[in-house]
Amino acid sequence: MRRIKTAVLGAGFIGKAHIEAIRRVGYVDIVAIGQNSQEKAEQYAKALNIPKAYGSYEQLLQDTEIEAVHNCTPNHLHFEINKQALLHGKHLLSEKPLTLFSEEAKELYHLAGQTKLITGVNFNYRQFPMVQHLKSMVKDKDLGEINIVRGSYLQDWLLYETDYNWRMDPKFGGPTRAISDIGSHLFDLVQYVTGLTITEVLADTSIVIPKRYMTKGQNESFQSQSDSMPQLVDITTEDYCSVLVKFNNGARGVFTVSQVSAGKKNALEISLDGSFASGSWKQEEPFRILTGYRDKPGETVLRDPNQVKKEALPFLHYPSGHEEGWTDSLKNTMHHFYAAILNKEAPSNSVASFKEGYQIMVINDAVIRSVKSGTWEKVDSV
Repeated sequence: MRRIKTAVLGAGFIGKAHIEAIRRVGYVDIVAIGQNSQEKAEQYAKALNIPKAYGSYEQLLQDTEIEAVHNCTPNHLHFEINKQALLHGKHLLSEKPLTLFSEEAKELYHLAGQTKLITGVNFNYRQFPMVQHLKSMVKDKDLGEINIVRGSYLQDWLLYETDYNWRMDPKFGGPTRAISDIGSHLFDLVQYVTGLTITEVLADTSIVIPKRYMTKGQNESFQSQSDSMPQLVDITTEDYCSVLVKFNNGARGVFTVSQVSAGKKNALEISLDGSFASGSWKQEEPFRILTGYRDKPGETVLRDPNQVKKEALPFLHYPSGHEEGWTDSLKNTMHHFYAAILNKEAPSNSVASFKEGYQIMVINDAVIRSVKSGTWEKVDSV
């Protein structure tokens, strides 16, 4: 088996997670890391045992040894870096959101389609074994026809006015925050599992903490503040959003996202209410699916090779009771992304495509329009 040479741009929280997951694939070598200065790049390269360090993405993309690139930079850099990576002939796995704006995502979607490159967006929650099991339950009509979809993604890492992150500045994070940062995962997951498409939205948002204290160094996600003198700044992006949705089959749904819900660390949950049964999955308890019925007791399906649907087996790597979680979902993403490069074939549909990344952007657009209008807004077709 040949070895694939790859590079990672950005070594913050998610960049380091990519690096660890890539190394678990076994046949992929991380040969370079890119940062926004040569000094930072060399520091990270030394700490992470990566041979090459580049102080800009332009320099890194000139390296002909590199076959694939992971874009783990802040949101405002996604479009230009993704575009240049494709133009330089690099296979590309981008962090979400694909871009800040839907027109940029549309351009990348069409550009990727003109190449033979393997591309994907890191919506890694698709990769959990029990998510695959639930998706197969929907396909096999185990729940009947899906009538109602409920979901939430709740965190508390921005609960206090002293919590600040670059995502709060629209120049870096885009016009939305909770919606694009965690709501994008929720929208993608429910569409992927159900096979349905969100067609209309009615949304409400709240800036729970309108002023926050920003320190000189903008922090990585989930990290504590530095000791530098804080500055009080106005916040213009939402801490919370709830969205009523309509699906293309007539089903209805309701989703809530929040980054200020105390005690919720990474609480992503989805529940599907069908005409025969219901099924639910929680990211913080990823090893089981709960099903409910009207006329008999509910059931729990555990992450067990002897219990899950056959479609889930490629995502399950350890015996029952040896639980696989968030880091394993990233490993599965890397496994399917690099298998496609190795075999020169389209990746598994568990790897979100640029088209699907673009679709999430037009849902975000509709949410923004709905917040402004106070009415239902249609989601543009892709």
